[in-house]
Amino acid sequence: MAGLCEGRVVIVTGAGRGLGRAHALAFAAEGARVVVNDLGVGLDGRPEPQGPAARVVREIEALGGEAVAHGGDIATAAGAASLVEAAVDTFGRLDTLVNNAGFLRDRMLVNLDEDDWDAVVRVHLKGHFLPMRSAAAWWRAESKAGRPVRARVVNTSSGAGLLGSVGQGNYSAAKAGILAMTLVAAAEMGGHGVQVNAIAPAARTRMTEETFAQTMAAPQPGTFDAMAPENVSPLVVWLGSDASAGVTGRVFETEGGRITVMEGWSPGPTADRDSRWTPAEAGEAALKLLAAARQPLPVYGSR
Repeated sequence: MAGLCEGRVVIVTGAGRGLGRAHALAFAAEGARVVVNDLGVGLDGRPEPQGPAARVVREIEALGGEAVAHGGDIATAAGAASLVEAAVDTFGRLDTLVNNAGFLRDRMLVNLDEDDWDAVVRVHLKGHFLPMRSAAAWWRAESKAGRPVRARVVNTSSGAGLLGSVGQGNYSAAKAGILAMTLVAAAEMGGHGVQVNAIAPAARTRMTEETFAQTMAAPQPGTFDAMAPENVSPLVVWLGSDASAGVTGRVFETEGGRITVMEGWSPGPTADRDSRWTPAEAGEAALKLLAAARQPLPVYGSR
């Protein structure tokens, strides 16, 4: 029986480990040919001596799949362009882009260096924008040439992007930006046959293993490992396939066996009148509205 992604060509960024590796293997298991991108850096974004992308390619090939490694920096225009070229030159097309690459440099805001802000925003936010722009340009050209496009983009945000996270101002800001960019891209690219969605996953990876080690007991042998990154991949594969036709501009939170459609910002209680408020009147109205509004969920790590 053909897999859900039979014949599709899929790019996964940051696919050397963790969630990206799980996604790449899951796509390959469903028949996709995969471009495995990983720059081969440590948790803080600094180079490591052994790149992991080739290892994932060998894993896919050992299981009978097709894959190619890409070690370029997708947060540069040249690296992002070469990523799309790797897919097209190797496999003749591109159908799905999964933006997943990222790292952490956590600090409280008052201790956060400008370099740490720039580095995290660069790899997460710019590292989503540039591959998506390069892929969109190729899909637009295909569409204008009269060739059918059924393309998919899956972006990776976080609960930190939805709610914020203490000690992660740079990461939270970048992940929130990814959500807004997802909505814009879905609106702009839909006319060319491209669907764009985002996930906010929770899983045990290099970026989260210390947190989970402190807050959760290790799974017992033979029990469901709710924090395994492989739990997130089935939704990503579905979003990256033809089966998700019509689903675009949505955000899904996913963890273990749970999938939630996030509803985002929407208007709550409102006060309106046909004249300008004074500051005191505006404050009185705001307090009444706040009393009628739902309480926001707490920021991760807050008390």
